[in-house]
Amino acid sequence: MGYRSGVLTAVCAFFLFSITVPASGPALSKADEMCMGCHGQTQSMTMGNGKKISLKVNATHLQQSVHGIIGCSDCHGFTADKHPSRSFKTKRQYRAFAARMCTNCHDPNKSKVHASVTGRAAPGTVCTDCHGSHTVRRVREMTQGNRYCLGCHERKLRMTFKSGEKLTIHINEQLLNQSVHNNLSCTDCHYGFSSEEHPVRKFKSRRSYSIALSESCRRCHFDNYTRTLESIHFNMLSQGNPNAPVCTDCHGSHFVTSSKHNKLASAKKCEQCHADIYNTYAKSVHGGALIEESNQDVPVCSDCHSAHDITDPRTVDFRLVIPEICGNCHADKGLMEKYDLSPAVVETYLQDFHGVTLKFYKQEGQAKPIAVCIDCHGVHDITKTTGTNTNLIKENLVKQCQKCHADATMNFPDSWVSHYEPNFTKAPLVYLINLGYSFFIPFMIIGLLLQILLHIWRYAVNR
Repeated sequence: MGYRSGVLTAVCAFFLFSITVPASGPALSKADEMCMGCHGQTQSMTMGNGKKISLKVNATHLQQSVHGIIGCSDCHGFTADKHPSRSFKTKRQYRAFAARMCTNCHDPNKSKVHASVTGRAAPGTVCTDCHGSHTVRRVREMTQGNRYCLGCHERKLRMTFKSGEKLTIHINEQLLNQSVHNNLSCTDCHYGFSSEEHPVRKFKSRRSYSIALSESCRRCHFDNYTRTLESIHFNMLSQGNPNAPVCTDCHGSHFVTSSKHNKLASAKKCEQCHADIYNTYAKSVHGGALIEESNQDVPVCSDCHSAHDITDPRTVDFRLVIPEICGNCHADKGLMEKYDLSPAVVETYLQDFHGVTLKFYKQEGQAKPIAVCIDCHGVHDITKTTGTNTNLIKENLVKQCQKCHADATMNFPDSWVSHYEPNFTKAPLVYLINLGYSFFIPFMIIGLLLQILLHIWRYAVNR
């Protein structure tokens, strides 16, 4: 009676399954249809720790799987007549037990990929972690896009170095898709890796790994890479300083973003190594406008120091180009008028004693310490020249002047009209003298020419 009841239940389940499941791909065998009579419905198994695992199988996915031609019993060893009950403490134990069946047909030791993944990177990894169970696809199908690599790397994998340091090699697919490199595949950067080849690489430390990996960037960004070869950062790296920044330190690795339109993000990258300088910059007139007002017109680190071919700012050669660097903004008439600032500061500097001397030395190919913008205004701590701090700025300016002019007094800077052209409100006496000269000099020249002409006319008449 029990046997007839079991058969009747199986037959009913078969007819229900045949009505509800659409036909696609290879047709399931009768034995598999019997299995799907139960496993096509919502099924679950409770582990020893109380957690449940779903036993429901999607018939369409199973038929489309590369194992669609293999019967259920070939992997599980169960039949409709013989269906033993098994218990497992955890879901992991169950998956590990089920994955052993894969070795009946597949030898995992033949693949370098398996040896790498199941070894140092993720010990205890089993077949179904990467390939799935009832939705197994061919490797050539899995390698389309980045899904094959993410099959492992979207899990919490770690890489261990000789130093004992560990590095997570888990990749967040969502962040990867938001990266500027979202149209690239993993193997475009990680060349030498594929579905067939996955070499095990050994590095002394996390830092040596980062330096080696950053070399991949030059394959596409060769122009910027060659510029870095002339930078102070590369010079420090070549001299044995492993902490000198490389591409991935500034740009990231899998979540690469563009900071062209986000100056604060660009400055924050420099803060990683230059925290003290960043804090000083944040209190300056430039940094305050950027951080507090989100003003994208103010300069950040890369505007003055450049992004890739960064030179040593402590050299005299760098000092010679400082007026040009400041002039990128302060000689821009449209930008300066926007903030009610004079666009003639660089021009007036180049016309005074310091600027003329600087131009002379540059033309002669000499490099001598001449006062430039940063000597009076500061470097990263630039403040407004008007307002409550005027007296403090004047005191600092006198100290700077005394470095070259030892006898300079507190009134010494007042003898200089700064970068602003004289007018009735600022240096009115100088303005009136200049105005007088603008009339007097042409009058003298015209008078001189007239006198010469009269002498010539008189000489011609008297002949």
